Amino acid sequence: MNSNKIWYSHYPQHIAPEITIPDKSIPQILQDTVSKYPNHTSITFYHKKLSFKEVQNAVKAFASSLQKNGIQKGDRVAIMLPNCPQYVISFYGILSTGAIVTQVNPMSVARELKHLLNDSESETMIVLGSLYPLVKAILPETKLRKVIVVNLTQTEESFDGHTTFENFLTEGNGIVLPISIDPSEDIAVLQYTGGTTGRSKGVMLTHRNLLANVMQSQEFFKGSIEIAKERSLSVIPFFHVYGMNISMNLSILMANEMIILPRFDVMEVLTTIKNKQPTLFPGVPTMYVAIINHPDAENYGIDCIKVCNSGSAPMPVELINQFEKKTGAKILEGYGLSEASPTTHCNPAFAERKPGTVGFGLPSTDYKIVDLATGTVEVPVGEVGELIVKGPQVMKGYWNMPEETAHTLKDGWLFTGDISRIDDEGYLSIVDRKKDMIIASGYNIYPREIEEILYEHPSVQEAVVIGVPDTYRGETVKAVIVLKVGENTSEDEILQFCQSNLSSYKVPKMIEFRDQLPKTNVGKILRRALRETENSKTV
Repeated sequence: MNSNKIWYSHYPQHIAPEITIPDKSIPQILQDTVSKYPNHTSITFYHKKLSFKEVQNAVKAFASSLQKNGIQKGDRVAIMLPNCPQYVISFYGILSTGAIVTQVNPMSVARELKHLLNDSESETMIVLGSLYPLVKAILPETKLRKVIVVNLTQTEESFDGHTTFENFLTEGNGIVLPISIDPSEDIAVLQYTGGTTGRSKGVMLTHRNLLANVMQSQEFFKGSIEIAKERSLSVIPFFHVYGMNISMNLSILMANEMIILPRFDVMEVLTTIKNKQPTLFPGVPTMYVAIINHPDAENYGIDCIKVCNSGSAPMPVELINQFEKKTGAKILEGYGLSEASPTTHCNPAFAERKPGTVGFGLPSTDYKIVDLATGTVEVPVGEVGELIVKGPQVMKGYWNMPEETAHTLKDGWLFTGDISRIDDEGYLSIVDRKKDMIIASGYNIYPREIEEILYEHPSVQEAVVIGVPDTYRGETVKAVIVLKVGENTSEDEILQFCQSNLSSYKVPKMIEFRDQLPKTNVGKILRRALRETENSKTV
């Protein structure tokens, strides 16, 4: 460990720079909260409220039914839901059996969904009713044998012999057979992330990884947020590692109320803030941009929120200033990645906040910048290199990918692939991404994945995908294409092809046709040159 943790000098006496993580599973955290605050409101979902005791009873019923259906420790169970009470119940129910949650983005298309289900070998899945036809279509190509359908519309529908969530809850007897969980070794979640090779990787997060990160966050905000007194506006998706841990699991640990919304709609969010007065708002930059651009945002009492966290994508300083001037609320920008459960850094509520940085390390988190050439030599303060981090929140590895794991985890250090620098006070700035990942509206988008699809189009000879600056989304996806000789296709045709093979947020928003692409002398496409050309247009 790096002995010179200069950022610890900022920590006040009431916040511990190093914390002890108890030997507990995630379901035990719910049990602890229920024992202290059984009647406190855990979930508010429109007009429905559930106390912590009611949530626990539903979790037990769900876990009992899973066991009745043969789910055992280590099995993978997929969740493909927007934010809703059934997500929370499914998540904790699965973990109560010792099984592993496979996180699935509800925006996934058939190709992506099939890969995730087959890679994880999930045999059971909880899915939203409107997405059932998609699951049904790929069912024969997967190992799925049990589909549990959450029908939020309450309309009478047939699901081909598969059960509804409500009926599934009655299949067990409410008794959960005891399971031995080793929090340090046993996986709680497979959090899928795109790969630079184009193949999605299942990040293995243990019970201890998840608990460590929520406890680190709790400690970091001690004095700003209080146990059993906060209301978290939970609109950031739970299928995203940030929403899962910092919105859902932190609320369970701290006995806070989750005000759940299934999707971000700026008018609904503002109305909810006015009516429910949340005190915490974990968000992404595009959410804050939408609020800034709403003409009456200042009339909705946003200053009731004590902590607005921003993560998943860089938040421009100018936008932070605009938001705070308009609303009276303060944004604390942080940094994390799926492989770290996710948070490693955040601007503090207790010390100087430096807009343009992502703050400094959470308790029990070590980090340093190493040179790009060797990856072993620590660079001097202020110089640029690759960020590496170490702490109890760092993943166990990648699911069934030992070589990728060995490349990313070395001697306990997580090599993030992000080019960064640290100032003389320990504040971290993310300069660029070593990988070519695009972050649009908080979603991680991997160019190679889109390029693979483009290359399947019969008219495409070469294609490269880059992120270009976008004032609303942070970045947007642009595809630069060279057509085969004699071929003639339109932008609309390319877009339709992408729409049928990719989630909507991955579909390029801009298409440019060229006669040739810039390349190195060995024929490698110069992605950076294209990106620099685009960036120069915005200067």
